[in-house]
Amino acid sequence: MRVKKGKHAIKRRRKLLKMAKGYRHGRSTKERAAKVAITKGLAYARAHRRDKKGDFRTLWNIKINAAVRPLGLSYSRFINDLKKKGVILDRKILADLAENDPKAFARVVAFVKESTKPKAQSPK
Repeated sequence: MRVKKGKHAIKRRRKLLKMAKGYRHGRSTKERAAKVAITKGLAYARAHRRDKKGDFRTLWNIKINAAVRPLGLSYSRFINDLKKKGVILDRKILADLAENDPKAFARVVAFVKESTKPKAQSPK
């Protein structure tokens, strides 16, 4: 007994072209070009979902640095002092505080600074 696949081929083609809707020129009308475009598009989408996490972390770092500088610290020293002090606020929360509640952020910075002041060195 033989199986005719016309119905399924048409369904697959329609599904493919529906996914390629909005693409320009042959990529939206030609099955082969659409398949290539969709494959690449899905691969880029997956990769860029991963990249987005790093982009946000970079943005948070920039916001924290911009808020910490006027308070007399650099970003790296601030993060290092936070770790030494045992504060478990992540960069996302710190950036949000810096942007939306500068007073609370200043208190966090003051808390970190007061415990990590450099000790006076004795003269040699």
